[in-house]
Amino acid sequence: MEEKQYSILVIDDEESMRDSCCLILAREGFETDSAENGEIGLAKLQESQPDFVLIDLKMPGIGGLEVLDQVRKINPEIIPIVITGYATVGSAVEAMKRGAYDFLPKPFTPEELRLIIRRGIERKRLQQEAESLRREKKLIEENFITMVSHQLRSPLVAVAQYFEVILGGHVGEVAARQKDMIEKAKVRLEGLLDLISDWLSIARMNGGRLVDRLKPAHLEPLLARLIEFLQGLTGEKHITLTLTPGSGSDLAPTDWESLEQVFSNLITNAIKYNRESGSVDVSVREEADSIIVDVTDTGVGISQEHLPFIFDQFYQIDRSKRSGDKGSGLGLTIAKKIVGAHGGTIHVTSEEGAGSTFSVRLPKAQSLH
Repeated sequence: MEEKQYSILVIDDEESMRDSCCLILAREGFETDSAENGEIGLAKLQESQPDFVLIDLKMPGIGGLEVLDQVRKINPEIIPIVITGYATVGSAVEAMKRGAYDFLPKPFTPEELRLIIRRGIERKRLQQEAESLRREKKLIEENFITMVSHQLRSPLVAVAQYFEVILGGHVGEVAARQKDMIEKAKVRLEGLLDLISDWLSIARMNGGRLVDRLKPAHLEPLLARLIEFLQGLTGEKHITLTLTPGSGSDLAPTDWESLEQVFSNLITNAIKYNRESGSVDVSVREEADSIIVDVTDTGVGISQEHLPFIFDQFYQIDRSKRSGDKGSGLGLTIAKKIVGAHGGTIHVTSEEGAGSTFSVRLPKAQSLH
């Protein structure tokens, strides 16, 4: 494979410096160009977008630091190297803060110039390799999501449906012991399907595409419909599920499909881990530039030792004896990612034996009108 010919632009108000740098670099096989001031240099940067740019800090008109500020805006892949005859620690630090790759004080030898360019080429190669690996990783993730969705989840759904047919007696009578074993297998299978669904949700959230779907909406009507749907879960424990509305006048940036997953998870947990004849209250309130939804329950609560970790992936509190089942450990992780994609935060206050309050804070959006 033929090696790439790198291009270098030299911006310096000294003609002798421009000519000598271009001559040295051309002999090394680089494509070179020069500019006698910052204004011309910026125009050439915009037009040719070279691989490297050598920038003199002290120039009349547009100075080197101003040029340096514009390099990243024009093309962040251009590697800027600062050259100057009045090198100080302060100017070097300032240039590095503004994105300079390296600093070359005048006077410098041809070998010093060649060395710094060679280091820059190595950095550019590493950047290209990192970008290639990033693209490859993204492709692997996308292919893996497809594989999990179709080649793993679909057969498991089919098995779950066969279990339903067998347990329903549609293929003959099932003995009590056999039925018990099949029901246990079905519970484990449903848990695995829930885990796969949660993992797929996290994978999609990591793709960062949610923010493109956000639209201003009133939260209270959406929450009211969700609470009406979830009322069916409250009967076994005789839980009271209520909505305490706020002013209802403000909007939040919303993708309801994903936010519904957040609030469904929080409310379902509040019901599941509640005490007999307990209550769950979903309230909406406003605070400065935020809309806050609190999900408060009278349940078993969370001990202080667990609170810092409950939003971590796969972190689980062993409450299965009290609730009757065990989740995937991903529900709250997904909730945090979804809320974060909305520009909001999620917080919990709880005490073991005294219930919990999960607070989702979302930024206010401009009115639809």
